[in-house]
Amino acid sequence: MKREALVARNLQLSAARHQPSARHSLRRLLLKAVSTIPVAPARTSDRQRILLLRPDHLGDALLTLPAIDVLRTSFPDAELAALASPAAAAILKRLPALHTLESLDFPGFDRSERNALASPWLLALRLSGRLRRQQFESALVLRPDHWWGALTIWLAGIPQRVGFATAETRPFLTTALPLQREHALLRNLRLASDLTGVPPDPEANLRFPLADEDRVRASSLLDAAGLAKARRFFCIHPGTGARVKHWLPAHWARVADTLGQSFDARVVFSGSAAEQSLVQEIIGQMTTPGLDLAGKTGLGELAACYERAVMVLGPDSGPLHLAAAVGTPTVSLYGPADPVEFGPWGSTGKHRVLTSPVACSPCRILDWGEDDLAWHPCLADISVKQVVDAALSLQERHAR
Repeated sequence: MKREALVARNLQLSAARHQPSARHSLRRLLLKAVSTIPVAPARTSDRQRILLLRPDHLGDALLTLPAIDVLRTSFPDAELAALASPAAAAILKRLPALHTLESLDFPGFDRSERNALASPWLLALRLSGRLRRQQFESALVLRPDHWWGALTIWLAGIPQRVGFATAETRPFLTTALPLQREHALLRNLRLASDLTGVPPDPEANLRFPLADEDRVRASSLLDAAGLAKARRFFCIHPGTGARVKHWLPAHWARVADTLGQSFDARVVFSGSAAEQSLVQEIIGQMTTPGLDLAGKTGLGELAACYERAVMVLGPDSGPLHLAAAVGTPTVSLYGPADPVEFGPWGSTGKHRVLTSPVACSPCRILDWGEDDLAWHPCLADISVKQVVDAALSLQERHAR
C-alpha cells in the first residue's frame, strides 16, 4: 500500500477508535444520571487530609513526584494519602511525603475484572464507604479519564474533588480543569496548583528517590554478572507494554554492536521476566556479548543500574522515564504515543526523542487488536542510523 493510502487508512481508523463506542456512550449516560443522586458530604478531619488517586503505570507515577513535592511544601502539616496501582505504589512507597499508601487493582487496569460488569460499581460503593470514614478534605484524580476514581470520591462525599474535564469524570468533580496538550508532569502540577495556588514550574525537578541499599544491590548484581565496577556500560530496555511500540530485535542488535564499539562499553539489557525471550532474541543476533538482566532487577536495582550507565535506550516506556529520573541521558523511540505529553522530562540536550514522519503518528492508540502491525510503521520507520547518530551525539555532549 502506498504511504498516502496507508496514512489515510490509519487516520480514518484512529478517528473511529477515538469515538466512544456504544458501550462507552451508555456508560456516560449512566454516570451522568448517577451524578444527579444526592450524596451527603463527609465529615472532615481537624487536620487537612488530601487523597491522591494514581491508578496506572510506572511512568505515570514517576511524573507525579514533583506535584507531590509541591503539595508537601505548600501544606507541611497536611496528611497526604495515596491510592495507587501496584506499579505506581512501587514508586510512591519510597516517598516520606506520603503518610499513607494503599495499593489497589483498579477496575479497567485489572484484567481479571474485565468481564465482571457489576464489579467496578460494587467496588466503588465498598471503597467509598471506607474513604468516607477517613474524613478527607480534598482528592485529586491524577489520570484525566479515570471515571471510576471520580465516581468513588464523589460517593465518599469528599468535599473538594479535583480532576480534568473529560465527559465521564466532569459530573463528579467540584473542580474540572480543561484538558490540554501538555506534558503529563505539568498536567499533574496543574492539578496540585488548584489546591496550592503555586503555578506549575516548567523546569520542575524530577528525581527518583534512590537509596544507598539500591546502589549496593545493583553493584552486587553487576559484579556477579561479570561487569567490573570500572567497566563502562550502556543499557537497552527493548520491551514496552504494547506490541505496536516495539522495534525490531535485529535493529536493537545492530545498535548494541555499533555503540558497544563506539563507546568502548558493554551493553546491558533490562526488562521484565516476561521480556526475557525478547532480550535473548536480540542477544542471539549480536556479534558482541550482551549482558541480560531481564527479570533480575527490582525497581531500586534497576534505577541504580541506570544511574551508573553511560546512557539508556529504548522505546517509550516507564523504565525510560526512570532513567531520566536518575539523571542519565536517554534515546527514546516514539510512535503511537505523543512525546509532547509523555516524552522524557528534562533538557532536550540530555534526551533525544526519535519519531517517524508518518502523518498518522501520534495516533494515541496502543492496542490495535488483530490489525496487522505492518500497517502501523511509526516505529519501523525509525532507522538504526538515526538511533546510533542520536546516541553518539549525546555521548559527545555528556561524556563520562
